[in-house]
Amino acid sequence: MEFAYILRQVVVSAIPILIAIILHEVSHGCVAYKLGDPTAKVMGRLTLNPVAHIDPFGTIIMPIMLFVLTHGQFVFGYAKPVPINPYNFKNPKRDMAISAAAGPVINLIIALASMLFLKYMLIPSAAFASEAITAKVLKPLAMMLTASVSVNVMLASFNLIPVPPLDGGRVLMGFLPRKQAEVLGRVEPYGMIIILVLVATGATNYIVLPLVRVFLNIIGLV
Repeated sequence: MEFAYILRQVVVSAIPILIAIILHEVSHGCVAYKLGDPTAKVMGRLTLNPVAHIDPFGTIIMPIMLFVLTHGQFVFGYAKPVPINPYNFKNPKRDMAISAAAGPVINLIIALASMLFLKYMLIPSAAFASEAITAKVLKPLAMMLTASVSVNVMLASFNLIPVPPLDGGRVLMGFLPRKQAEVLGRVEPYGMIIILVLVATGATNYIVLPLVRVFLNIIGLV
């Protein structure tokens, strides 16, 4: 892969990735706040200021590494997790699941909005724009919107893997009977190790890729 291509794709993807990750975390905190937990608000995490959310490795280094190592086929990242105290919820089991679901939901909303803007505003406007405007403004913007769709769908799909501390694991705990939910909750300290093993062995493809295809098909039909 040529360096110029890598650099262009990193620049094009940087803003969509940052927006996707930040809004993912902020949505957790906003929903938790609405459900009675002010922890994220008190700690200054209900902000769109990137400085409050950027994790040097998860937000910057890892997405670039994955992009280069997978030739642009897989990009994933994370921000500093928004703190949530389930003991502030009226129904901790249910409300924790709702708060967890907010992250993937907002990513799918962003992906849908990006597709709608691209399909119904940007592409039609290209017919009336000059070549200079198309080359300097519309084409880069189209590339960013396309990246936004893929990044947000991938982020939502990956986070729905049903292993805590990922959102899918927390959502699953909200649906399971209390005893089974407690058993799954005990997996959380080892969750990231399990996820890394699943990624390394390719097992995540059986969960993530079908979800990606479903979400892209739904979004593409709009």
